Amino acid sequence: MKLLQLFVLVLVVLAIVTSPALAQTTPGTSHAFSGAGMGAGIGAGLMIIGAGYGFGRIGAAGLESMARQPEKAGQIQLAMIIIGALLEGATLIGLLVVTYQLVSKATF
Repeated sequence: MKLLQLFVLVLVVLAIVTSPALAQTTPGTSHAFSGAGMGAGIGAGLMIIGAGYGFGRIGAAGLESMARQPEKAGQIQLAMIIIGALLEGATLIGLLVVTYQLVSKATF
């Protein structure tokens, strides 16, 4: 619960700190802040946290299974590698989507 409160506090502070900087405009240019950068950063961070949690769970369950049945260690290791590769692929695709959203919304 404390971690969630800290996360919300960080988001509120970021929103408050960035508001004055976003209010300034250069003459002749106009752009609307859609929160794409902030959303992409939060999305990428949550994705990496989720992937790390998933890899940790795979490793813990695999090692526990190998400790219980050492004769099946090769099969369990192969399954861990396949699941890890699928998780990494899904994470990479998600990061590409988040990055594409950030780049497509950016105004240079």
